[in-house]
Amino acid sequence: MIVVTGATGNIGRPLTEALVRAGQEVTTVSRHAAAAPSGGRHVVADLAEPAGLAPALAGAKALFLLLSGDLHAAVANPAEIIGQAAASGVRRVVLLSTLGVATRPFGATRIAMRELEDVVRGSGLDWAILRPGGFASNALWWAESVRSQRVVAAPFGDTGVPIIDPADIGEVAASCLVDDRHLGAVYELTGPAVITPREQAAALAEALGSPVRFRELTRAEAKAGMVQSMPAELADDTLDILSSPSPAELRVSPDVEQVLGRAPRSFAVWAARNVAAFR
Repeated sequence: MIVVTGATGNIGRPLTEALVRAGQEVTTVSRHAAAAPSGGRHVVADLAEPAGLAPALAGAKALFLLLSGDLHAAVANPAEIIGQAAASGVRRVVLLSTLGVATRPFGATRIAMRELEDVVRGSGLDWAILRPGGFASNALWWAESVRSQRVVAAPFGDTGVPIIDPADIGEVAASCLVDDRHLGAVYELTGPAVITPREQAAALAEALGSPVRFRELTRAEAKAGMVQSMPAELADDTLDILSSPSPAELRVSPDVEQVLGRAPRSFAVWAARNVAAFR
């Protein structure tokens, strides 16, 4: 049995679906009662209280660990989750980390994530670590303004990075959870090409079949919105990357294709699949 945390989100759902298609028994975990992906058992548990994960982890052979925003805060101690998993008999952990651990290792949230990576490596469990860059699904932040005004509002409109479709992350994670060839691997996950926010707005317009206007936000305006769903330190780290990506953050990684045997999906493909959210 495989435990998937963050199961009702943009990565957890396609991951669960991929595991079920592969014939795996899955337990999905989320903090609140919600419509869970079909095909497995669902458990409500809070990762901030690792002891409460015991019912979900009982009998599990593997764990996919995705931290919610508050578990990136300085006062959080997600290493306890790894200890709880080991104590429950879990033998493999796949950790969703971040590309920033390698590209900007001195940011506060990156230091904390690097420390968690080190805990995973030293846990005695089998492991794999996934380091994605920006997510295509972050465009859902614009859904309300696109629906009501046909406007995308974002900072740094002409500066892009190779954002990745979360479904690709989920499929890579599924492979790492069941295939021993990925043990001890660290994969950097990106989309197939650099794309700017202005170009994302154009792709949404194409998917909708109607014009979408782009409005540039200041950094302060963008941060004010982001801190509604993440710690301020994480918002600042993210905005640092979006404003001035390094060569390493602009690099298109071959790792999705290496694992899945196909190129990563484009933002246009993601937009077409999720267009209902913007109508």
